[in-house]
Amino acid sequence: MAEVVRIVVFVMAFISCNALLDLSGVYQVKGTWMESTTLPCTYVPSEGFTQQTLRWSMERDYSTSTIFRRDDSGDHILLSQFRGRVSVPKHSPGDASLLIKNLEIPDSGHYTCQVIWRSENNSLITKEVTTTVKVVKVAVTKPIIRASELGLTFLPGARTSLTCVASGSPPISYRWFRGAPGGEALLLSSQAELAWDSLQPSDTGKYYCEAENRVGDRAAQQSDVVELTVRDLPTATPVLGTDAVSEGPPIATGAPRAAPAPRLYALATALGGAALLALLAVLLRRWRNKAEPLYEVAFHSTADVTRLETDVEDPLQCLHEETNSKTETSSDTFTMKYNSQDSICIRKNPEYENLVNSMESEYEIAII
Repeated sequence: MAEVVRIVVFVMAFISCNALLDLSGVYQVKGTWMESTTLPCTYVPSEGFTQQTLRWSMERDYSTSTIFRRDDSGDHILLSQFRGRVSVPKHSPGDASLLIKNLEIPDSGHYTCQVIWRSENNSLITKEVTTTVKVVKVAVTKPIIRASELGLTFLPGARTSLTCVASGSPPISYRWFRGAPGGEALLLSSQAELAWDSLQPSDTGKYYCEAENRVGDRAAQQSDVVELTVRDLPTATPVLGTDAVSEGPPIATGAPRAAPAPRLYALATALGGAALLALLAVLLRRWRNKAEPLYEVAFHSTADVTRLETDVEDPLQCLHEETNSKTETSSDTFTMKYNSQDSICIRKNPEYENLVNSMESEYEIAII
């Protein structure tokens, strides 16, 4: 009875380990020519079991060859046609997937992932999974045009480029045209990129590209049309003697002017009022001066007159007479006319006698 129990426990443990160490994969993988693909092969690590050996093999034309082997000595690529193109993750326990780069048509075939584990009692468990790989060529897709970050509108002299992008099996050939599909178009380039070192206004126009590869009916795929614009900024140039010529709205070159503050309007109004009051005051003053009597003084001289001085309190003793006639002057007298009255003044200062005999002065003061 004890022997039977021991056998049952061993069988259950074996079944449990097989369930834990079962490999997972896919039945078929379709890879694109000259691209990369991954063949999945994974398991759940189990305590007490250590991966001993990993091997990837390929079966084609009824022959099987080992591509990749990992053991205690390291990783080994055994087929030269896969060297530099295949790899298996190293630091991911339970992941034994195979990565194949740059797929070629001869890579099509049946790939088998085989893993061998060693238990604590040195027993070995082997599991494997097979995946069919078919390498195909994919026809080119409709290309798209990628412009620079500046867009499609430029100033003369700018530098830019347009790039035609399509997916599919390589090699993919590209062609650039100027014009519209279905109409007259000018072939510009056979490269994926169309570049300008110095744009000119004559470069303004519509552009599109074509992409083609050697798959299917080899029909070329055309992109949508893009329009490139090269133009100067609108300017206004005044010409002397003629009206200013403008080719568009003016372009702002600075910050907009701010409206004057209300305080400035009040200050301007006050200054204007003060100036007006000052003007009225000047006019009024002139009008008053004009209304007052004006005096006219006439002086006739034939020689210089020496300074006259007097040593008496009243240098002139005048005898006023109500008459309209003039009195002849002597060396000691002179005549003053004021309001039709003649005043005869006698000079009592002896210095009057020093006057030049040839001089004769007459003063007249009259009201105008």
